[in-house]
This record gives sequence, structure tokens and C-alpha cells, in this order.
Amino acid sequence: MIKNSILLCTYNEDKYIENTIHKLTQFIPDLEIIIVDDNSTDKTLSIINNLKNKFNLKIIKRLKTKGLGSAFNRALIESNGENIGWIDTNMGELAELFPKMLEDLNNYDLILLSRYVSGGSDDRVFIRVFCSKLINFFCRIILSKKINDYTSSIFVMKRSVLNETNLLGYGHGDFFVEFLYDVIRKGLRIKEVPYKQKKDEDDGNSSTSPNLLRFFTLGFFYFLRVIITRFRRS
Repeated sequence: MIKNSILLCTYNEDKYIENTIHKLTQFIPDLEIIIVDDNSTDKTLSIINNLKNKFNLKIIKRLKTKGLGSAFNRALIESNGENIGWIDTNMGELAELFPKMLEDLNNYDLILLSRYVSGGSDDRVFIRVFCSKLINFFCRIILSKKINDYTSSIFVMKRSVLNETNLLGYGHGDFFVEFLYDVIRKGLRIKEVPYKQKKDEDDGNSSTSPNLLRFFTLGFFYFLRVIITRFRRS
């Protein structure tokens, strides 16, 4: 069995994908990378295909289905690792934190990178930082204060976590908020590790770029998902 699986969900990531793959393979041993691409229109798939003979990559191209939650779920199904992790494709520099995170799995079930614990920070534009902190404040009030950064989503966990929790793979990053809350409710051990989120290199290309309408739309679904999660029976 493969030791470590890292999941990547891509759409038009040709600026970042090659560097991220190189960084992950540099820092994480015995690794497979599962890539679910939502029919990118740039050079993302071409770059991935050029690398597949050099690295242990599994590539799934989705033609008619889109969405981060469902892409994550598909990657999870395709994974084989004893440990499973996820990272934003444009944040390959954080791969250097994964060896220590994997080591910490000896004592915990899930290791989460966090901007909102001591030593962490968020250097993105004001509106993104404000919305992120507001959503996380709401999550801590409604769900649990045991987690400081519900919306980071960068993590590694033991595969055994899946045997005790529910993962409803729909929506945007809100699906991971619900998953974390279920991990907490099931009494599994979580450790938050600080990281510094740098300013986005290309805010205009980000799926959560500083567009007020999109922020209000995503924010609404986050808040709605949190309330549903709090009262869902499972």
C-alpha cells in the first residue's frame, strides 16, 4: 500500500501546477498525487501529462462535472495512501511543512494548517482576510471552539479517519467545514499547525478573488452550511 496520497483539484492552474508537483515530490516520500481536473482550458492538462511518466500521478479529467467538493470526493475515492492530504495548487511552497505534519500523525488523527493560531498569519487582500475571519468566528460560535481555522482546508490525516466520519462532497470549501466538525464530534484528535498565507499572486484568477458579489454568494452558502451542519443528525 502506498504511504501518502496528496489530492489536487485543478482548473486553469498552469502557472502553478508544475512547481507544486515538484515541491510535493521533493518533500513527501512514498507519494502518489491524485489530480482531478475540471476540464481546464489552459495548459494545465498538457503540463500534467508531460510529468506523469516522471512522477506517480493519477489524473482524472471531468468534462461535465465541476465543483471543489465533488472533485475532492472523487480524488479521495481514487486514493490509495495510508495517509491522505490536500493542498491548494497555488500553494506549493507549503509542501515543506508536510514532513513534520506527517510525523505528527503518530500522535494525532488529523493535522490542519492554520492561519489563526500563534505563529500563523493571512497576508491576502483585506476583503478576503475579513471574510475568512468572519466565517471562522461564526464557525467557532455555532460549531466548536476546538478549531481556529475551519476554512484553511490544508491538511493530512490517517485514512482510518474515513471509517469514523462522514464526508459530504458538495459545495465549495464549506464541505470541509462540515467534515472538520464531524471529526471533532467523533472525538478524533486534531492538531493545528501555524502557517503564513501569502498574498495571492493573481487575485483576478482566484476562485475566491475580491469580487463583492462572489464573496456575498459564497459567504451565504458557508453560513447556511454551518447552520445545517450544526443541526444535522448523523
